[in-house]
Amino acid sequence: MPFAPPVPALQPSSPQARRLMGNDEIAAIFDDIADLLDIEDANPFRIRAYRNAARTLRALSFGLAPLITRGESLPKLTGVGVDLAGKINEIVVTGDCALRQRLQSAVPPGLVELLSIAGLGPKRVKHLYHDLGIATAQQLCQAAEQGRIRHLPGFGEKLEARLLKAVQEGLAKERRWPLAFVEPVAQRMTEYLRQMPGVEIATVAGSLRRLRDTIGDIDILVAAGPSVDVSGHFIRHPDVTRVLAKGRTRASVLLGSGLQVDIRVVKPGAYGAALVYFTGSKAHNIAIRQRAQKQGLKLNEYGVFKARECVASATEDSVYRALGLVWIVPELREGRGEVEAALAGRLPGLIELNDLKGDLHAHTRASDGRNSLEEMACAAQAAGLHYLAITDHSRSLRVAHGLDTDRLLQQIDQIDALNARLQGMTLLKGIEVDILEDGSLDLPDDVLGRLDLVVGAVHSHFSLSSRQQTRRLLKAMEHRYFSILAHPLCRLINERAPLNMDLPAIIKAASARGCCLELNAQPQRMDLFDIHCQSAKEQGVLISINSDAHRSADFSCLRYGVAQARRAWLEKQDVLNTRSLSELKTFLRNGGNGVI
Repeated sequence: MPFAPPVPALQPSSPQARRLMGNDEIAAIFDDIADLLDIEDANPFRIRAYRNAARTLRALSFGLAPLITRGESLPKLTGVGVDLAGKINEIVVTGDCALRQRLQSAVPPGLVELLSIAGLGPKRVKHLYHDLGIATAQQLCQAAEQGRIRHLPGFGEKLEARLLKAVQEGLAKERRWPLAFVEPVAQRMTEYLRQMPGVEIATVAGSLRRLRDTIGDIDILVAAGPSVDVSGHFIRHPDVTRVLAKGRTRASVLLGSGLQVDIRVVKPGAYGAALVYFTGSKAHNIAIRQRAQKQGLKLNEYGVFKARECVASATEDSVYRALGLVWIVPELREGRGEVEAALAGRLPGLIELNDLKGDLHAHTRASDGRNSLEEMACAAQAAGLHYLAITDHSRSLRVAHGLDTDRLLQQIDQIDALNARLQGMTLLKGIEVDILEDGSLDLPDDVLGRLDLVVGAVHSHFSLSSRQQTRRLLKAMEHRYFSILAHPLCRLINERAPLNMDLPAIIKAASARGCCLELNAQPQRMDLFDIHCQSAKEQGVLISINSDAHRSADFSCLRYGVAQARRAWLEKQDVLNTRSLSELKTFLRNGGNGVI
């Protein structure tokens, strides 16, 4: 059944008919509503509904506005009920949403400006406004100069200094976007270009092709003949709101979401060399150019040259072979020794998504998830997994309706009963237990001892000093039932900076203790960083790639975690949840020190 009634088709004379609103623009309005609701201290489930809907819209492969303008009903969308579907209709028809306008009028205008400053999300803006009366950038600057901000929860002296610098220099939020946000946009843009007659190839390049966790802008490389007006076709894409530059072989535009997209057009015969060059990174390009020079060759975006003769250009593989190298996957092209490893035959056999046998961090509606135990089990199985750890929040995280002892024991019984019925899928009994300020865990040992695994996480007191935070985590990891440190940095992209702690000491302790570190694949987290995962691998610490799923659709996020792991040079054996269920249980029973 459709979720919203059809609306009358827009007339050609209306502004919306001239340029249809993209999914990203609709999602951005939902994000604004969520931020403003957060500042107002609204119901957290209502806030999350808007954020989840925004994520759903950005992941769609088709535009909603064309459906609405044709008077068609919206299809069933994950996390989008009748109310939100109605707001999507409203946004497409009017260009805005009455709820956002009302919320904006209810808060001082300066608060919206504060949200654009790097390091400030709605929760911090709320503290600034309610605790210190700060409602403008000027007031923020004054308070920071007076040292009044550092004492607020979640701030600290270092963040205060960064905010002061950002305001003084007039810096807006750094324009880097989560990988999961950018990827579907890039897919739509490249597909649009591929459908143009005369275009032979169109593919993403730059940091997106290297699958970095955050992306500054989208780079697309197009192979086409000189008579094909690729740039002219590109700037007519319905999501384009502003043309920054246009030429015969290149163009740059801004989308309604604020994301910049650049294209470069090359002759098909030079496509391989251009793809190497525009994929980067800069450090990798320098390394392979130096390799070329040592061989008496010249390498640039047009090909590999010996004197004036082009000896390779059509494919990436031919370019690398001309340099005496095997093809290097884009994720490794960061100038971290990949060229030397290729020469020595030591490139890793990187982990693949289908290597994952299970997911060790997921939530149900018993805490702050959206689905039942059985629904999450079925979704995990549909995603190709064989086991799933249910790790709802513990009691201290009240905003997430965390489980106390009695509710957790009831869930243990429910999991046992469900496992008796499931075929091809096993649920593991776990908990995402809060690591309290003193490093103790939020539930007693007699309960934790009944679980298959314990995932420990920090959800409060983010502003402790590095020494205090490190001591807190080390104490938690010493606990005999502790299995995995979840999202160790606690960062939220563009909202919360990583914890101030001694991460090398944490990795060293994990190695000695035999516990694991999580690579959290949620798009707003992507935590740990690739370099940290690589450091953990070097010290024998296993990484657990988890979705932190709060709804059945979230298992699709695992691929982003795998991308991060590949950038960290991780192989199948470096990841805990590539083990079979029996191997995993042996590992967990032995506290991480068992031989698998």
